[in-house]
Amino acid sequence: MSEFKTLTLKTAKHHSLDIRTHIKFVTGSILLNDIHLNSCFVCLKHKSRFFVMVTFFGKIKQVAFSASLLDQGHGYTGPFNTNIILIFKHVFTNIGNAYNPHTGIFNAPVKGVYHFELHIFGLGNVRAAAPLYRNGEHIFAAQENPTSSGVSASNGASLLLEVGDQVSVRLWANSRIFDTQNHHTTFSGHLIFTM
Repeated sequence: MSEFKTLTLKTAKHHSLDIRTHIKFVTGSILLNDIHLNSCFVCLKHKSRFFVMVTFFGKIKQVAFSASLLDQGHGYTGPFNTNIILIFKHVFTNIGNAYNPHTGIFNAPVKGVYHFELHIFGLGNVRAAAPLYRNGEHIFAAQENPTSSGVSASNGASLLLEVGDQVSVRLWANSRIFDTQNHHTTFSGHLIFTM
């Protein structure tokens, strides 16, 4: 009987070791699964962020426009005794429809940095001058003093605009500019990047 007890005790110890080994193995597997699940969660978080970024950036408007002063023919605009908003009627491109060819005003559709350029042409003995405005604030001007022949002036700037900010070009009082079917006087802008 004591042999049986010894054998049973040895078997029990052996089973106890097997059970402990099995418990360690199962515990290790659970830990590995937990680590794997955590890494999957982190991966999903990154994929989720990427998806949100793709969704956000996919909705960014593409914005670019370019227009010349006269739709057809040739002629002077000005002089007037006050500043007036110039309406650039001949639209070459208006991606995003942010430029309004009926009012001459560009409305920013998204917050971002935009670049604007202005080219004007003058002819004769009257100053050619046109400033660019953001929400009524003078930003820059293209200006050339009168000569007996044609003159041109250009200027440009990059501006941080909020949604709804307005950009326009005005003809300075007592100035005049000239345009033809060759489109010498132009106003252009495009979105560089969003903020």
